[in-house]
Amino acid sequence: MFSKFTSTVKKQIDRTFQPTHESAESKQESNSPEASDSPPESGQDRRQKIQNVLSILTRQLMKPIRGIRTLSKHPKFWLYCGLGVGFSSSAFALIQTINKVESTITESISDVLTYMPPGTLVIKSADGIVLQEVGEVTHEPLKIWQIPDLVKQAFIASEDRRFQFHGGADLQGILRAAISNLQAGEVVEGGSTITQQLARIVFLNQERTYARKYREVRLAQKIEHELDKPQILERYLNLVYLGSGAYGVADAAWIYFSKPLSQLTIAEAATLAGIVPAPSNYSPIQNPELAKQRRDLVLKQMTNQGFITDAEAESAIATPINIKPSQPKRLERTAPYFTDYIRQEVNKLIAADVLQSDGIIVETTLNSKWQEAAEAAIEEAINSYGGWQRFQQGALVAIDPRNGQIKAMVGGSGYAKNQFNRVTQAQRQPGSTFKTFVYTTAMAAGFSPNRAYLDSPYTVDGYTPENYGDKYRGTKVALTDALAASLNVVAVQLLIDVGWEPTIAVAQKMGIASKMQPTYSLALGSWEVNLLELTSAYGVLANNGIREKPYGISRIRDRNGKILYQASSSGEQVVDLSTAALTTWILQGVVERGTGAPAQIGRPVAGKTGTSDEARDLWFVGYIPQLVTGVWLGNDNNQPTSGASTTAAATWRRFMLTAVANIPKEDFPIRPTFKGRKVTVKAKPLKPKRVTLTRATSANPSRQSTGQRRPTTSRRRRSSSGRSRTTSTRSGSTRQAKPATRNQSTKPAAPAKTSVTPPPPAAAPAPAAVPLAPPAGRKSE
Repeated sequence: MFSKFTSTVKKQIDRTFQPTHESAESKQESNSPEASDSPPESGQDRRQKIQNVLSILTRQLMKPIRGIRTLSKHPKFWLYCGLGVGFSSSAFALIQTINKVESTITESISDVLTYMPPGTLVIKSADGIVLQEVGEVTHEPLKIWQIPDLVKQAFIASEDRRFQFHGGADLQGILRAAISNLQAGEVVEGGSTITQQLARIVFLNQERTYARKYREVRLAQKIEHELDKPQILERYLNLVYLGSGAYGVADAAWIYFSKPLSQLTIAEAATLAGIVPAPSNYSPIQNPELAKQRRDLVLKQMTNQGFITDAEAESAIATPINIKPSQPKRLERTAPYFTDYIRQEVNKLIAADVLQSDGIIVETTLNSKWQEAAEAAIEEAINSYGGWQRFQQGALVAIDPRNGQIKAMVGGSGYAKNQFNRVTQAQRQPGSTFKTFVYTTAMAAGFSPNRAYLDSPYTVDGYTPENYGDKYRGTKVALTDALAASLNVVAVQLLIDVGWEPTIAVAQKMGIASKMQPTYSLALGSWEVNLLELTSAYGVLANNGIREKPYGISRIRDRNGKILYQASSSGEQVVDLSTAALTTWILQGVVERGTGAPAQIGRPVAGKTGTSDEARDLWFVGYIPQLVTGVWLGNDNNQPTSGASTTAAATWRRFMLTAVANIPKEDFPIRPTFKGRKVTVKAKPLKPKRVTLTRATSANPSRQSTGQRRPTTSRRRRSSSGRSRTTSTRSGSTRQAKPATRNQSTKPAAPAKTSVTPPPPAAAPAPAAVPLAPPAGRKSE
């Protein structure tokens, strides 16, 4: 109708206005004598033609309007109009809603194969052992062939009996479930297929809306298109929540029955399948009666499906629910001190929102077998020696010096009672283990290991170090022998010749980050360090002078395998090769013929023992080219022990015998020549104000090798408060009082700032104030 109307109007307009659109040729013809006889068109004629056009337009427009008026008189006209408009609007709105929902559905369903709930964290050892799991994570995911047929059949019969035939959604199953629920008067059967449930677990939430249900169906269809039935069933059985903290059928078998999945009976398998519709209601731990009713219903469904016989079902129904609850395995932890350390490090490397938004897998450097050996060694030391040597705690850390990887970490004994990590958190006086840094500095400064010092009672600026046991040889002793015997007076004399500043600088470059002050007692380890930094610093010598920072995380991945963090080696040459080799050669003598003899393991070992004042801390740090290990024994409250560093060396040996079993024997670098070595550190000798060196003689055996204490001028004084105090005069110096007992998390008081005065440059006059030492620096081993 509309096309006919427009055609008529167009023709009339053309006829009406044709004279006004004549071509130039027509105008020429009109000037000819023949044309001059026709009268021109008047204005009246033109107005008439326009009126004719308007009349035609009016008539054409009125035709459809007259038709609408006629129809509008029909009694159902407006009803049909309303229905038509309503249907069209609803259809349009529905199409728009579907399009909007479709746009929110993921194109890829690959997440099904890698899904981990948000906020979950899995920490693994270097050899793939799960050390700790955090969050709603499946502890024991299984392959489909590892899941017994009986278990698969129970879940199919209960949740999706047409699982093998539908394409994701099952209309027949939905109608059947609706009828069953109406007949029972309650929800006894669900309409969602196993594939729909899997889609809901991975991609959706539990909201009850039509949009969510539509997404669920569409995602299920996508999953069915991309994956085969065994893959779908495998992922579902590993992810389905079964109450009481159980994620997956393997975890549920352990939590409810304390047995592996392969040992479940028919009744137990049906019990697990019956939990799915309402885990909090049908848990056999929380509601055993409801759980039994659900179990019996599943057994009947299994019979109807032909999975079990009537006799088997009747026998299982007659069986009471016998549960044997166990804690979820995902809550168990291996190497707890180490995993605590790792979680702290993860927070430094990964943003908090990333940790909460996706599943994270942390791959660590820990060797699980070595970790077991380390824990056994510390427990053996405490149980066998701790009682009579009066120490209650111990710690151990092992590091690969070639890359800085932490291979074992034991932060103490009794983690359940005390989570204080004595490897990373405890600051303790290292005793004679610090002498290694003095000797390393001396070797770098060009000193010969054959350089000799007098081993006799010695006082410098009021400070009097004492050999362990007050034993003195009274003769000059070469540095190699002095370190093997751990002679304190020789170490202090060497420090004076090398200088405070170079020694502290070398120790810091090697990895000692804790505070150190320029005091004479520095040579004897009076300033506190932690076991991790001390062990790592020894690793520089094991690695030919190259410093590798210690770390425990090798890689962090998300659940899709995307690498979020990757450790990288950044070694730095902080000690020259010749110095490292020479110091290692000297430290080998400590193990071969000195205080470290209990650490011998049948291959080259270099290391150093150490004890602090009154044997409060017992140390041994030793290494082979491929592994450096540090051991500490003592008490958290800083109480003295009656032990010796040889106990720490024996503990080191016990661990290392297991660790080196599969490590090929490797020799240290050949000892470099003493002469002609390149000096890489400039010594800055100190200029003490007063030095007293007494040569021990046979007339005074207590100063040679008898082990008796030499006489001191001592007297008791009673203070106004009634407490007694002791002062001992030695070459004009007064001994400092011993430190008060401290808690494990509190550092001991540092020496008073007024008594720690850095010396001026060597060329300057000696300082007026003499730096005194922390008490543990006087008679440590």
